[in-house]
Amino acid sequence: MAGMPDIHRILLVDDDPLVRSGLRLLLTSDPGIEVVGEASDGDEVVEAVQRHAPDVVLMDLRMPRMDGITATRAVRALPNPPQVIALTTWDVDDAVLRSLDAGAEGFLLKTSSPAEIIGAVRAVTAGDAVLSPRSTRQLLDHYRRGDDREGREAAAAAVAELTDRERAVAVAVGHGLSNAEIAEQLYVSAATVKAHLSAIQTKLGVRNRVQIAVCAERAGLLR
Repeated sequence: MAGMPDIHRILLVDDDPLVRSGLRLLLTSDPGIEVVGEASDGDEVVEAVQRHAPDVVLMDLRMPRMDGITATRAVRALPNPPQVIALTTWDVDDAVLRSLDAGAEGFLLKTSSPAEIIGAVRAVTAGDAVLSPRSTRQLLDHYRRGDDREGREAAAAAVAELTDRERAVAVAVGHGLSNAEIAEQLYVSAATVKAHLSAIQTKLGVRNRVQIAVCAERAGLLR
């Protein structure tokens, strides 16, 4: 029906049935969100994605048979894959970093508030930021400490291909700004920001805004 809001389709992946039950209850309190399926381990995720066609997968990182990092990589390799948000008990740690490298759009703590979890689902389906500025800073601190010269040089060469405006958008992403905040800062529309983000991803050879932020950091744009 014309005028009806988009329904965001969610797949829940966690080995703890109580966590899945809590997330389902929380998410379905929002009329714009539908939980279309669940999986109890990473090795069930690809089949569940193919069966339910979710827009977003909320992916626990630590599961007994196949961890969420491996499952994220498998999901993101599918044709027209859903977005993945990692679920973790800890803040930025090695598992979170590896899940982002595997293609996750961001991460949520399991202790996040209902508003934060629903907001993250809505943000990722709109192509917006899932990481808060604080989490972005922590994330980039981890990459900064472990960086190598070769990685910095490759990032600098990639960033050199960006236009001035694209570079400004990449820096704003690296500071954890949302699309709306970037649009306001640069006096452009949100649609223009999305177009710049798409061009930046193509030029940098990355898949999401997290990887844009990492590339900007490695290239020295954020210092």
